Amino acid sequence: MTASVFTSTRRGRAAALLAALALLAACVQPPRGDDVARGGRYAPPGAPADSCWSRYTTPAVIETVTRQVQIAPAQLDSNGKVLRPASFRTESSQQIVSPRREHWIEIPCPESMTPTFIRTLQRALGARGLYRGPIHGRMDHATRLAVQRYQAPLGVDSGTLTLASARKLGLVAVAG
Repeated sequence: MTASVFTSTRRGRAAALLAALALLAACVQPPRGDDVARGGRYAPPGAPADSCWSRYTTPAVIETVTRQVQIAPAQLDSNGKVLRPASFRTESSQQIVSPRREHWIEIPCPESMTPTFIRTLQRALGARGLYRGPIHGRMDHATRLAVQRYQAPLGVDSGTLTLASARKLGLVAVAG
C-alpha cells in the first residue's frame, strides 16, 4: 500500500510539473518573421537583452452595413395617387472598422512567474474584485480572465500579464 501511495504522489507531482511547463509554454510564443531570438526567448527588434515579451492579436472589427436601394420609382396617376409603390432591394456589405493588429507586450520573464508570485497576483486581483477563485499559485483560466479584466481598461485585452500591469499592481519593482 505504501508503494502505491508513493507512486501515486510521484505521478501527481509529475502531472503538476507538466501542467506548469504547459502554462509557461503558453506564455511564450515561438518567434516569427523579424522577431529577435535570444536564448530561447524572442522579442521585437531593439528590445533589451534581459527582457521578455509576448505578442497578442487584436481581432479586426467588421461591421455589416445594410441599405435599401430603389430599383424602380413609384408610379403615380395624374392626381398623385400611387398606382404601384416603389420597389427596393436590400444590399449588405461588410466594412472593416479597424484592422487586425499584432501588439508586442513586455511581460515578466517565465522564471519569475513562481507559485508565490502568482499567489500574490491572485490576492492583488482579488482585492480589486476581479478574482474570486482560490489562492493556489497556478496561472489557471480564472486567473487569466481576472488579468484580462484588469488590463482591458489599460488598453491591453490579453490574459497574459504585462510587466506594466505587474508594476501597477505593485508586484514588480519599477525600473529606476
